[in-house]
Amino acid sequence: MSPHETPTDQKWTEIEHLPEWDEEFYDVYTAKKYGKWLMLKTLKQEYRDKEEFKAMIDKEFDVRYNLAHPHIVMINDYEEVPGLGRCIITDDVYGDSLRKLIDTNRVTDDTVKKITHQLVDAMEYIQANHIVHHPIRPENIIFTENIGNLKLINVGFDQKAHLSPAEASEDIFNFGLVLTEVLKAVPDGHRYADLRKVASKCISPDAKSRYRDIQELKLAIENRTNNRLLMFLAFLVIMLGVMAYFTGFSK
Repeated sequence: MSPHETPTDQKWTEIEHLPEWDEEFYDVYTAKKYGKWLMLKTLKQEYRDKEEFKAMIDKEFDVRYNLAHPHIVMINDYEEVPGLGRCIITDDVYGDSLRKLIDTNRVTDDTVKKITHQLVDAMEYIQANHIVHHPIRPENIIFTENIGNLKLINVGFDQKAHLSPAEASEDIFNFGLVLTEVLKAVPDGHRYADLRKVASKCISPDAKSRYRDIQELKLAIENRTNNRLLMFLAFLVIMLGVMAYFTGFSK
């Protein structure tokens, strides 16, 4: 037998259920395929023989298979796994959810940075591809175990010719809810006054008062950074002026 001719019963090993990752209709597992760690998403037992649910998982695979973004979990394949049935197979993104980081007081400045950049980039990509998805929540934002890279899971189940303004606004609203929780959980969150204003605008009850789109949201976040830079430069100019004054005075 060649090294590539692994027996069927050894193709999938170390299959382990991850209850905290389960979704409404799906169970999620981690497993090795030919020794490589992957993750599996399959219908819960009570739905596996129902045609409408089998069509649902088929469609989710079709919608997500061609998505390619560094902050969205990637789908590799769709196949029958012994004991589990048809499974969507994704990259291994084992790690901690944002919900777990919040609940265990492990939110850091780096978490804030990744939420305001990596998550927003992922949202922009999803909207650009007109993907209909479940609400963005701390539970479906994962930070990978080794390097803490942000990965958005459960990112889509349908695709349209275009998203409605209401759907785009809902994304911004849900992002605002996530950002609000993160800013409450990060130590010394009062330092993020500008971001708290961004979050407040995102979750305005009046949709017309929110950011019009992801691009406007990104500009608001970037302006916060630019404002801090301008304040630093202004402070530097003032200090240089003071130093020049005293240097001239001493002469």
